[in-house]
This record gives sequence, structure tokens and C-alpha cells, in this order.
Amino acid sequence: MNFHALLADINGIVWGPITLCLLVGTGLYLTIRLKLLQVFQLPFALSLLFKPATGKGDLSSFAALCTALSATIGTGNIVGVATAIKIGGPGALFWMWLAAFFGMATKYAECMLAVKYRTTDAKGNIAGGPMYYIERGLGLKWLAKIFAVFGVGVAFFGIGTFAQVNAISDAMTIAFNVPTWVTALILTTMVAAVTLGGVKRIANVAQKLVPTMALGYVLACIWILFSFSEQIIPALELVIHSAFTPISATGGFLGATVAQAIQIGIARGVFSNESGLGSAPIAAAAAKTNEPVEQGLVSMTGTFFDTILICTMTGLVLIITGVWNGDTAGAAMTSAAFASGGSVIVGQYIVTIALVCFAFTTILGWHYYGERCWNYLTNQRLGDKGIKIYQLTFLGLIAVGAFIQLDLIWMLADTVNGLMAIPNLIALIGLRHVILTETNHYFENKKRQVSQPQTANSN
Repeated sequence: MNFHALLADINGIVWGPITLCLLVGTGLYLTIRLKLLQVFQLPFALSLLFKPATGKGDLSSFAALCTALSATIGTGNIVGVATAIKIGGPGALFWMWLAAFFGMATKYAECMLAVKYRTTDAKGNIAGGPMYYIERGLGLKWLAKIFAVFGVGVAFFGIGTFAQVNAISDAMTIAFNVPTWVTALILTTMVAAVTLGGVKRIANVAQKLVPTMALGYVLACIWILFSFSEQIIPALELVIHSAFTPISATGGFLGATVAQAIQIGIARGVFSNESGLGSAPIAAAAAKTNEPVEQGLVSMTGTFFDTILICTMTGLVLIITGVWNGDTAGAAMTSAAFASGGSVIVGQYIVTIALVCFAFTTILGWHYYGERCWNYLTNQRLGDKGIKIYQLTFLGLIAVGAFIQLDLIWMLADTVNGLMAIPNLIALIGLRHVILTETNHYFENKKRQVSQPQTANSN
């Protein structure tokens, strides 16, 4: 058995029924017990984005969210959606929505716990994330170490490097005929310039780049959707229908079963918004706030922006333009969709610029996540020397990522993502009572504070 076949078998086990049920089941449980918090508290969560930073921490809540979004808004929003629909048909988009809806409750819970159980390292920097709430909340240090090992694995071999670098390289070659080695060299240099400055420099870049690139890409999608407005309702009907009905082969599409749509939709949804993966809590822990619940709510909006908004826009553009059943795949498929709504040149430029920006910020965010996991594993033994080893290894993987086969990259990324999610989801289930108690206590206090001035005025 060759490596590709072995990895396919492992990926099938990791993303089998148990993991899918654990992911969706955890989100469903939290959604019910938190009383649809992702629906009823979403307006309040959005208002918190503009709240001034107060409390201890390294970053403002908005900066922490942008750092998390820099890691989540990436190739999953362009290449990942295209891959999901290419393999699972339009119905895969429905399962991405479902994973995101329940994932918002999961994202809230994990980021709230990250602030509650955070601590400071030997240098006085904030240290938090699943490895800390697993160790300090559950008392399972061995499980925390397993999470950290898989976290480093995702940074090195999953979302953090290969998938992003390969997507950037392909896009630059298609649009501007830039040689792969040139893209790899420039990208490695740029990543080094930002990441060696630490989390504050990463957050600075993220705060400026993430909102701008997301808004620009959404506007471009709206332009295409407006041009094909009469196709939007039929496209949505196709998504719902094919989510529960096998889709036969048509054009360049090979056909898909419902099981394929579910599996690829949820897997790509998790790849895109990272809810339940345990990555966003690492950034959330650095927020300047004394309210774990508020940071959980702010972080929850990341899944809304990433999947409910941006991935939906991409998916609809792919479906209404008809390119999903053509012969293209990945970034080329999304480029073809934009080109069909305007011109080939405009299509290439929009997708290429968006993809490069999205993927670059994802690399930055995952460099930070992986470094925090690495630091948790090696700090006591290696200290600063360990961080240097991590940084050089990460940059080396950036340099070679553009030369690795695309389908192998996505399979490897999916596998390590699933392995990282499992210990984090176990922790969320184990700390479910803490999540509910903290949430109820916060909103009871908030309700009391609102009613007290009214009582005082009536007197």
C-alpha cells in the first residue's frame, strides 16, 4: 500500500461517523442547552466588536477576532468550497451551513473557556487555549499534550502551510504566470518578516488586512449574484434538494451520494471556520477582557462571517454560473465562475488577489497557533531555543509547500484537522457544566444590571 492510499484510509477513519457525530453532536447539544444563543445573542455579539478593550490581555477583542479570522478566512472559502461542491455536489453547501450553525455554539463555548482558564507564561505573556482548559479544567494533562501535538501537526502539515502555499502558488501561476519557485521564495520572506515579530505584529497585519479583503471579496460576490439574480432561488432549491438526494453525473461532475455530500460538506465546513477544532481559543485567550462570555460571543461571530456569509457567497457563485459541473477544480473553478459573470481578466484578478490575501493571513494566524502549542510542549525544556526551532521548521515547510500534490495536501489537512478536533471536543463535553454555569451567571447579572436603574427610577 502506497502512502496516498494509507492516508486515504486514515482520513476515512478520522472523518468517519464517530467524528462527524462528535462534531455535530457537541454543537447540537450546546445549541439546545445554551437556548439558541447563536441566534438570539448574535446582535449583542456583533455590538461587542466595537466595545473598547478593558481588562488584562495582549490584544483587544477585535484584534483577537481578526487574528482568529486571519487563520479561518483562507483557502477554505475559495478552494475548499469549490472542492466540496465538486466532490459532494451542491448539497455539500447545505451541510457546510449546518456545521457552521451548530459550530457557532461550539466556537462560543471553546473561546469562553479559553479566557476563563488562561494563564501567563514565564515571560508574562498570556497563554491559553484548549491545552490549558483541558489541563486546568479537566485535569487531564496527557490529553492536553495530545491536543498540542496535533495542533503543531495542523500548523505544519494542514491548514497552516501546505494548503495555503499551494493555493497561492497555483493562483499566481494561472493569473500572472509567476514561476512556483519565485512565489515560494517571496512568500517565505514575507511570512518571516511578519511572524518573527510575534503575536502583536500578526494582529496588526490581521486588523488591517482581514476586514478589507473580506469586504472586497463579498462585494465581488454580490456583483456576480446580482448579474445572475434570477438564478439565486433555483440555486438554493438545488442545494436543499441535493443535500438529501444523490446527484447523478453531469458534464465534468462525477456524481455524488448523500453520504459524500455530508462528509465533504462537514469536513470542509470545519476546515473553513475551524469551529470545534480548538484553534480560535488560542487567539481568544489573548484578548483584553475580564469577561469570558463576552469574548466567547465575539469569537462566535467569526464562524458567522466565515461560513454563513463568505462560504455561502462563494458556493452560490459556483452554482449559479454552472461551473460546478464543468471540468475545472479548486481555485481555477472559482476563477471560471467570476470570469463568467464579468470577464476572464477580472475573474482571475478578483480570485487571485482574494486567494493570496486570504491564504497569507491564514499562514500568519496558524503560525501563532502552532507556536503556542509548541511552546506548551517544549517551553520548560527548550525555552527560546525551542521557539527558534519551530519558526525555522515552519518557514522551511512554507518554502516546499508549493511543490506538493494538491489532492494529497487536502487529504493530509483534513486528517490532522480531525485529529486536533477530537481532544478539544472531549474537553467541551467534559466542561459542559462550566460552560452553562458561566453563561447563565453572566446573562443573569446583565439582566439584573438592566433592571436595577429602572427600579431606581421608579422609586
